[in-house]
Amino acid sequence: MSDAGDEVVHDFAPLIVVYRSGRLERPLATPAVPPGTDAATGVVSRDVHLSTSSFVRLYLPPPGAGGGGGERLPVVVYFHGGGFVIGSAASPAYHRCLNDLAAACPAVAVSVDYRLAPEHPLPTAYEDSLAALTWVLSAADPWLAGHGDLSRVFLAGDSAGGNICHHLAIHHDLINHRRRPLKGIVLIHPWFWGKEPIGEEPRGGEVAAAGEQKGLWEFVCPDAADGADDPRMNPTAAGAPGLENLACEKVMVCVAERDVLRWRGRAYAEAAERARGGPEAAAVDLLESEGVGHVFYLFESGNEKSDELLRRIAAFVSAK
Repeated sequence: MSDAGDEVVHDFAPLIVVYRSGRLERPLATPAVPPGTDAATGVVSRDVHLSTSSFVRLYLPPPGAGGGGGERLPVVVYFHGGGFVIGSAASPAYHRCLNDLAAACPAVAVSVDYRLAPEHPLPTAYEDSLAALTWVLSAADPWLAGHGDLSRVFLAGDSAGGNICHHLAIHHDLINHRRRPLKGIVLIHPWFWGKEPIGEEPRGGEVAAAGEQKGLWEFVCPDAADGADDPRMNPTAAGAPGLENLACEKVMVCVAERDVLRWRGRAYAEAAERARGGPEAAAVDLLESEGVGHVFYLFESGNEKSDELLRRIAAFVSAK
């Protein structure tokens, strides 16, 4: 007879599986890789511990990457994805991604490691991310002080990390929006959802897929107001802060054709565009990658679609 403690009480595989005993499995978890010098790009990285429970990994392109002459580089603060339950700034996929991104822009990049649910349910990840952003804006680190242009700070992130970017940029108690300290935000396949399907989201017999999104959100955010229509998960819900209040000059949203989150990303871009004066304002850039799925670029580096995504983000960041 099987032990009752082996009963699965929450199954969000392959992200996380929770057993009645309290045991957790994260099937996709990968061993951490150390910082250092990337042979392919020449980018140098190192870790800075902000507390006993969180750190950031900084990335600095090789000398002359900004065109020479000591030109200061934009700063990209990156938040990893993983449904708030998995992922790390030290995971191999993100370490490679940030090396490539820092070289392509070029930019000083800061990859944020935050505490995960369910051990640390939301808003912990938001709080850790805010603390990291506050630290970046203080220019306390010599790489940021010596090479970064703090008038060109970008937030970027994929999936749950894209959700974090929005959360940091929209809340007035987090960022003084009148100062507009952020140059832009880049939301890559952002994790947003809502109670009512939009676009071609699952309906009827496909409700299981929709339920997975709702269930995972309520698992990581047990105090969610109105479930999947909590403004932190559905930024276009009634009562959510208007996107005209985003504390940044410009917005980029990336979606993937085969991603169930595609329609939420498109709706966000369209709402942000309306809030910022329509297409003529040119303040919102939408990139849709055809024939690929959620965060494909993390696992399919070097192919045509991944290279296009990297080029477009780099152009968005480097544009004056």
